[in-house]
Amino acid sequence: MDVEEAFKVVGEFGAYQKRAVTVLVLTQLYMACQSMLIVLIGVAPEHESEEASGVRREPQEDGSESIVTEWSLVEQQAYKVSLAGSLFFAGLLVGNLVFGPLSDRVGRRPVYLTGLFFEVLFGYMSAAAPSYEVFAASRLLVGVMNGGIGVVCFVLAQEYVGRSYWAVTGTLTSMMFAVGIALFGALGFVIRPWRRLAAAANSSGVLFLLLSVTLPESPRWLYSQGRTQAAEEVLSFIGRSNGSSSKKLLLQAAKAGKPGGRKLGVLQLVMHPVLRLRTVVLMYVWYACSLVYYGLTLGAGATSGSRFINVAMYGLVELPAYPLCMYFINKHWAGRRKSMAAFLAMAGAACLLTTLLPEGAGPWLSVTSLALLGKLMVSAAFNIAYIYTSELYPTVVRNAGLGVCSMSCRVGGILAPFVPSTRALAASVPFTIFCLSGLSAGCLGLLLPETLQRPAGETLEDLSRPQRSRVLESKALLYEDGQHRSNLK
Repeated sequence: MDVEEAFKVVGEFGAYQKRAVTVLVLTQLYMACQSMLIVLIGVAPEHESEEASGVRREPQEDGSESIVTEWSLVEQQAYKVSLAGSLFFAGLLVGNLVFGPLSDRVGRRPVYLTGLFFEVLFGYMSAAAPSYEVFAASRLLVGVMNGGIGVVCFVLAQEYVGRSYWAVTGTLTSMMFAVGIALFGALGFVIRPWRRLAAAANSSGVLFLLLSVTLPESPRWLYSQGRTQAAEEVLSFIGRSNGSSSKKLLLQAAKAGKPGGRKLGVLQLVMHPVLRLRTVVLMYVWYACSLVYYGLTLGAGATSGSRFINVAMYGLVELPAYPLCMYFINKHWAGRRKSMAAFLAMAGAACLLTTLLPEGAGPWLSVTSLALLGKLMVSAAFNIAYIYTSELYPTVVRNAGLGVCSMSCRVGGILAPFVPSTRALAASVPFTIFCLSGLSAGCLGLLLPETLQRPAGETLEDLSRPQRSRVLESKALLYEDGQHRSNLK
């Protein structure tokens, strides 16, 4: 039997998988706190306006409320706050680029555990930083680890269960990240000194690291590497833990176990015609999702009202997006492709409407309410992009594909903290940028093939199936075949 058939024997989402996925999903709470840290510790307290006008305030005995207070990041130094946020996202980019292919090569589990350990270590370095320079460097290093384990954590949650539950685990992962943002807003309300807040937000990572040590290697990865016996052992362990009384599993030989099969990675995304087309489109989709998502979220602390409530709202507003995802992506008339494109277009439309609002439109039709609507829509699109991308890439290059797409996503994250500064040109410029990004990404997403109720690809040979290719991909395969024939002549 193949891996998918084996999961039907041992249980596609049994008791053991639920426990393992719970650990991975809850880790998103920690990762969300690290991602949003600069939103609260980088905002000047209300009394900071006095300091900006020339009245210096000495740090409190229990620590300053923000890095702005402690290191006087005002006026000419104010850019350093956005720079620290961008350094974190630059780290995410590096982590995605390195950790994704690395986990395809050496395994999901060791890469995930190593990255989580060092993220916790560097997180405490941020909390104890004696200077801005050390703080900025630690945020870069935290970003590298956060970006790396983010991809691997998501893939592990997918590969522990049967394919029919991929949408569930993917949605739970994204949903818990949103909950983490809201909880971080509440934590910031209780703990005001920024060093204590950074340490408290980082401490949950220790718990999740200890819980993750017991997780096994991905049986899908083992199988894709030709390690059939090891995959059988993990699957048998899952079956026993689920209470299955089935006999020893026997998997058929994996195609990826042929010589050279382990050398697949980022290079294959460029060389293979179908993967190349998919990767180009998906990279832009992820970039646009990130730019709009983080652009709206990171601006929460700077909007009117309590910054803690704003951060919590921008987290909680995502939650309705996930039931919507689950409903639409499993309908034959919508599926993954159309749903993602529609949500991206609606996010762009919501941002466009903010630029057309007349003055005095009321609290229910305001820039804030439309921005929250845009956040809801782009959150839905982002969640679908994760699920959809993991289905578009075969197992042998799935982490490499997710890593490259996430790398493109982090470019959007790097730019996001600086988009609000374009208000200097005109108040509508930031939302215009978000609008154009959402609409263009939605249109490009329609070029991708639908994956609903299609078999999951394990090897590159699976991409040659006619039912998995749209017109552009079919042309690419025909071109590759023609080139191959001409080389044989």
